[in-house]
Amino acid sequence: MNVRSVTLLFASLTLWGCSDAPAPMQAAQTRVAQPAAQTSLDGSRRTAIVGAVERLSPSVVSVRAQGRRQAPEGNGFFDFFVPRQREQAYESFGTGFVFRADGYILTNQHVVAGADSVTVSLADGTDLDASVIGEDPTTDIAVLRVDRRNLAVVSIGKSTDLMVGEWVVALGNPYAYLLGNSEPTVTAGVVSATGRNILPSREAPGLYLDMIQTDAPINPGNSGGPLANALGSVIGVNSSIFTQSGESIGLGFAIPIERALRVAEEIIKAGTVRRAWTGLDVAGASNMREWKSSGGVQVVSVAPGGPAARAGISEGAILVRANGRTLRNFLDWEAVKLDLHVGDVLEVTERAGARTVARSITTADLPTVSAAKVNVLRGLELVTVTPAVQTERRVRSEQGALVFRVTPEVSSAVGLVEGDVIIGINRTRVTSAQQVADLLGALRPREPFRLYFERGGQVGFTDLSFR
Repeated sequence: MNVRSVTLLFASLTLWGCSDAPAPMQAAQTRVAQPAAQTSLDGSRRTAIVGAVERLSPSVVSVRAQGRRQAPEGNGFFDFFVPRQREQAYESFGTGFVFRADGYILTNQHVVAGADSVTVSLADGTDLDASVIGEDPTTDIAVLRVDRRNLAVVSIGKSTDLMVGEWVVALGNPYAYLLGNSEPTVTAGVVSATGRNILPSREAPGLYLDMIQTDAPINPGNSGGPLANALGSVIGVNSSIFTQSGESIGLGFAIPIERALRVAEEIIKAGTVRRAWTGLDVAGASNMREWKSSGGVQVVSVAPGGPAARAGISEGAILVRANGRTLRNFLDWEAVKLDLHVGDVLEVTERAGARTVARSITTADLPTVSAAKVNVLRGLELVTVTPAVQTERRVRSEQGALVFRVTPEVSSAVGLVEGDVIIGINRTRVTSAQQVADLLGALRPREPFRLYFERGGQVGFTDLSFR
């Protein structure tokens, strides 16, 4: 065996640990060093988002609502003109989170709207029957309660100091009925914008104001779940997405937590939310340029003897600020009203030529429609919108209830005129004339509601309350 062969043999024996050479000691040193490296790697994996999720997850619940609703049936020739309806059982799924340890849970109103029964699944998999304490369709907030104490409660943050671009996490239960466990799904993103206003449309009745926009994916089933900052503190309630496919495309919106909690506390105290009334209406918008205008809002009507009239405001006035907020358009005005309590003093600035005048409006309860519900229904003749009706009356809405005839008394009380198409009540889309009667008939006395309608191709709304 030559020298080269001996050298190679020695090298092979050393590699496989068959020698007394110092190599095994070096290998042992390497094995000792591995735990330190692993610890460092584990530390880098434990990000702020991981910590935020750990703090939030025990307080997030899955919500299942069950009920019955009217659904169209038949596809024959006759049904083209006069569609028939049948009652159909349905289930809807969403998310909620515990905000009080004694069993109070916050979620979206549209998740439980019209439900006959609601079941809440805790993070540990426990199913509990839940009671709907109250709902506020205008803000899309509902409060549930389960018979359980000492529940894990979320940490509450602030939405007023959010920075565009900061990290946020959204927790929810998309497609919970297809999953075999109850832990919430986590998505992460950034705050894309704040103070977003979303207009109602024929496809989606409902006005969302001052929303937090995020690109954290929000999918069906996430509604009602928390949007939290990197500290794990809840700063919003996930509520809606902009999409044509039904899935997230990076345009998600959340209700500011301060508004959600204010509404929730009022619901717990009174069972409902008292809507503050200012006694004036401002001009709406008919195109995008007007939505983005910066010249204030014009008062188009003032209720005689109402709060605005007592403050000295008259029709035609231009309001440029309200409670410190610049009024660019009617959406800004609606956003200010949404956060008012009955009895609050609203400080507004009116532009009068080259000068401004300060006015103070003391808000009151929303006035009730003097006619009883049954009289309103008798004085309102509705026709379900069909393709034939849509063509004949030249309305854009493919679904809804056309106002065929309305008495002067009812028109004055509710603000509808012949030719209007009722497309939504609160956040429920209207598909038939009978549905309007059912939804109005289910309202409690003095319960405020918002009615959406199409008039002249534009979507409008009015806030009402029946005695």
